[in-house]
Amino acid sequence: MPSIGDRIMRRVRAKGRGEWVCTSADFLAFGARPTIGRALARLAKSGKLRRVGRGLYDLPRFSQILNRLEAVNVGYAIDAMVRRDGIRIMRGGGFHANLLRVTNNIPAKFWFVTDGRTRKVKIGRATVYFEHASPKMISWKGKASESAAQALLGPYASQDPSVVPTLRSVLPRQVKDDLVRHSHNLPVWGAAIARRIAA
Repeated sequence: MPSIGDRIMRRVRAKGRGEWVCTSADFLAFGARPTIGRALARLAKSGKLRRVGRGLYDLPRFSQILNRLEAVNVGYAIDAMVRRDGIRIMRGGGFHANLLRVTNNIPAKFWFVTDGRTRKVKIGRATVYFEHASPKMISWKGKASESAAQALLGPYASQDPSVVPTLRSVLPRQVKDDLVRHSHNLPVWGAAIARRIAA
């Protein structure tokens, strides 16, 4: 019968080199979490897997051009944390404000709001920031107006008079309607701005 380590490696290889980051939660069908954790640690120590963060592992791809292992895919690592910790996340308001041209400021590359705890996580050479958010803020996740709401909740909307005309011009009608429909999840001042955008 294959060992737990062999079964883990079979699943990881099936995902492809550089295509998946895993945690002990991905292998609970093979045994108890402490057992899986020890197996992953042994695989990392033997060089079969790479430890890219606390409890995070990948099977790295080798770059012939750079003649070294490629950096971990931070997006895959964040996905692994979401699966393991059972949290919801959204890109921070600065990202959405930049995306919708509310600001030209380039936000921190890996900054998220979450219904989990506030923390700073090292993944490879990158640092990822998670900031705890209220249930009302997280409720925007997956809605058509998610980006617009996050842009309004950032530090720009209440201070910059160009926000309303900018969002009025870039948002499709269905997004404006969705923003107003769920505006009870915005602060009072944000709901007022949402109505002005949709007017």
